[in-house]
Amino acid sequence: MAILPPALSDVIEALEKLPGVGPRTAERYAYYLVRREPQTSARLADVLSRLHSGIKYCPKTFALIPADHELSPLYTDPRRDKTIVAVVAEPFDIVALEKVGKFEGTYHVLGGLISPLDGIDAEQLHINELIERVDTDKVKELILATNASVEGESTALYIQRQLGERKLLITRLARGLPIGVDLEYADQITLGRALEGRTAL
Repeated sequence: MAILPPALSDVIEALEKLPGVGPRTAERYAYYLVRREPQTSARLADVLSRLHSGIKYCPKTFALIPADHELSPLYTDPRRDKTIVAVVAEPFDIVALEKVGKFEGTYHVLGGLISPLDGIDAEQLHINELIERVDTDKVKELILATNASVEGESTALYIQRQLGERKLLITRLARGLPIGVDLEYADQITLGRALEGRTAL
């Protein structure tokens, strides 16, 4: 005999499939929804049912855009400089950079990072499309804004090699010590980057 009603156990099972959600967290989420008014669950079900039909990838930048748009507004906006492109791994990296409010160029989403252990190679990423954009948009600066990880660094290096002898400035996001971190607690890679990127006072 089942301890929980199937309707509830089905929700728990579905929630467990989300990244970072274990059995106990899934149970808490499901029980929260049971205790709330039915409109809360109905609203969640409604927005989830429209998720895939309401978004698509921009064919130029591969950012997430509304399904009724042809291109990303961050690309078509005339105030954006198409000759400066920030290359990011995932669409939500754009959100992080946009919150800073200081970047006036455009973006290119790779769709991941080169990671042989995870079975991801360069052909599965939007690197060829990036090279094409460099040529068609006459890009002057490419900002490789990939993570400071082995995968991020190897992907940046691969892109750099693929660009060959093209005349453009290739930069990386500055790396260094976060505010509030003591030197003794900083890892060696962060300290090394901080030394390389030191500035004059």
